[in-house]
Amino acid sequence: MNDAEKQDTYRAVKKGAVMEDIMKIEDVITGSNIEKSFGGFKLDIPELHIPKGFATALIGENGAGKTTLLNILTGLRLDASGEINYFGKYTGVESDPYVKNAIGYTGSGTYYLPHWTVDQVCEITSLLFESFDREKFDKIAEAIALDKTGKMGASKKVSELSDGNKVKLMLCGALARKTDILIMDEPASPLDPLMRDTLCDLIREYINNGQGERSVFFSTHNVADMESVTDYAMIMEQGKIVEQGFVEELKEKYVIVKGNSEDTAKARSILYSISESSYGFSGVCLSKDLDKFAGMNIQTERAGLTEICVAVMKAHSKLKLTGSIEI
Repeated sequence: MNDAEKQDTYRAVKKGAVMEDIMKIEDVITGSNIEKSFGGFKLDIPELHIPKGFATALIGENGAGKTTLLNILTGLRLDASGEINYFGKYTGVESDPYVKNAIGYTGSGTYYLPHWTVDQVCEITSLLFESFDREKFDKIAEAIALDKTGKMGASKKVSELSDGNKVKLMLCGALARKTDILIMDEPASPLDPLMRDTLCDLIREYINNGQGERSVFFSTHNVADMESVTDYAMIMEQGKIVEQGFVEELKEKYVIVKGNSEDTAKARSILYSISESSYGFSGVCLSKDLDKFAGMNIQTERAGLTEICVAVMKAHSKLKLTGSIEI
């Protein structure tokens, strides 16, 4: 596609894509046969497609393999098997300097060394990435209220920052560079509600200013906090991607069903997830399975992304769910 066609497709999908629009979308990152085993866990992804120009959420419970996948994509892990292609022309994160420069990353834990000061973080980032703009860093830091100054006006050490401010520091470092994709590991988890909303605004602005050429791939286990900014969702369980699609596609694919208590037993075998009470049941199922409720008195509602993700995760989780044990 030429640039004009890319923009038309990008805008169409943002407004609510039809299938012919979705088929035109390019991938910013693709992967095949990505595998990594350690202990009793195995990451196993036969195919990976991250759409270009959108915010893609990697959703799953703790231990599902989200961080492992992100570390492989960013080159923090180089011991996985499989093939990864970036921007349609580079194979492997180490294949060309452009790849690393084009990826902005915010991680978890000790991404920056704890004894570094904020000023040293900026100095080191400027040495690693030519496009780093200190002036832009300072403007972003002020806008998101990064608490980077300690006693006597000295630059704070990373170890002195709260978990939320560590995320803010990584965001400033990534957004102060010229990048084509942001890859973020649980960016919302340590943030307060206001900063989570601000994070969504930053993601939207980053993508919108890229005119379809910028992408975001972030992991989360708290869907509700990031649902408003999510265009495409991948649901991961036990090292596998068990469901994926544009959010509007998923909302058409799944539906909430409510019914009377006398039909609970029959409904249980149809639904992905079910909540039961003496008054009846409620759960999520595939829209194509609605005909299986023939003869039952049911009501249907449009499912949100949170309800869909929780239902799919329950269907593939190793958790012993309510009802399987006596409490």
